[in-house]
Amino acid sequence: MAEMSTINFGPDLRAVAKIEAIPMILRMVKQVTGMRFAAVARVTDKQWVTCAVDDSIAFGLKPGDELALETTICNEIRQHRTPVIFAHASEHPLFSRHHTPKLYGLESYVSIPIVRANGDFFGTLCAIDSAPANLDIPVITETLTLFAQLIAANLDMQASVDESQQELAMEKKTGHLREQLIAVLGHDLRTPLSAIRMGADMLESKLIDRPERRLATAIQSSAKRMGSLIENILDFARGRLGSGIPVEPQIVETLESDLQRVIAEIATAHPLASIEQSISVAPLNRCDPVRLCQLLSNLLANAVTHGERGGLIKVNISVEACHLVISVWNRGVPIEPELMPKLFQPYTRSEQGQREGLGLGLYIAAEIVRGHNGTIGVTSSEADGTCFTARLPTLTVPAQQATLLPETPPAPDNHP
Repeated sequence: MAEMSTINFGPDLRAVAKIEAIPMILRMVKQVTGMRFAAVARVTDKQWVTCAVDDSIAFGLKPGDELALETTICNEIRQHRTPVIFAHASEHPLFSRHHTPKLYGLESYVSIPIVRANGDFFGTLCAIDSAPANLDIPVITETLTLFAQLIAANLDMQASVDESQQELAMEKKTGHLREQLIAVLGHDLRTPLSAIRMGADMLESKLIDRPERRLATAIQSSAKRMGSLIENILDFARGRLGSGIPVEPQIVETLESDLQRVIAEIATAHPLASIEQSISVAPLNRCDPVRLCQLLSNLLANAVTHGERGGLIKVNISVEACHLVISVWNRGVPIEPELMPKLFQPYTRSEQGQREGLGLGLYIAAEIVRGHNGTIGVTSSEADGTCFTARLPTLTVPAQQATLLPETPPAPDNHP
């Protein structure tokens, strides 16, 4: 018996070792045949290697050990792919003259081919003994053939699982690299965009002719839109590569006017949209005002983009049971039921071929809500329209705390 060759049989050994039923199969082979040695062997056109063994006769093989292929019968089995069984070699008309029983002192022998679903020959399920055995019962061959088929099926399943895991690992790696690229790209785009915006501001202040001023205003508007997209990209990268989109709560007195300003900005950017608003919040709120404005902006932008063109959009913001409730309603084509479970995942709507945008707005909105320990949901039907509702808990500051507040911080002046 020789040591395993330099060819790597490690994957085959590991694949067989992963099959939990192998020890039981080998025990059953011994019980069914009455023989004292059973093994699973990997057989190629050049080598015979032990993959698993149950040895009660001290034959001396263990997993990874190799026999010279020409000293075995398995190479013949590999070629004709039919079982070889003999119960008493010294009295057998053929195997009494065969070199393998003489070389290894065998009297009884069983070897069943293990063939994969794709037709590849893996090896054999075999049993040997130095004493004769009673192998004339037909059920023995049928049972061992079933065991060999079970091993082949498990090997195929293992290969399928391993391939899926490799594909998943590669997909995760690719996704991580893609998100890193997005983060770097978004960060690096800020500098040239700032130059464009500054240049547009200077042009607008110096130009007198109305057509030229309109052109500068258009550049400013496009640059602002690009800035919003870049911020969404960076927020997406923070959410995916870090611990989520950062939220910095503070005591705010101007939340209502901040939210009204967001609605006005959206209405100005989309003059065809008809936005009806109802806003009633407490005088003092503890929240991240910039992120809440971004949340409302994303929900409104989603309504404008996916709602009925020129149709009514309703914004309702109120306090209910210590929750700030922000809802945005619109008419339009209902959201497909199969899209609902993944609606707040990135790229979802862009992958569905839905108009403009990166498909990050609802994902970022959900991350902002999560950062405030809130919830967000949606209902959508032909009859009732589509309504996104965010509920953010414990944002209202009790009135008695007003005297303890520091000087009111300035209102945020940059809204995505």
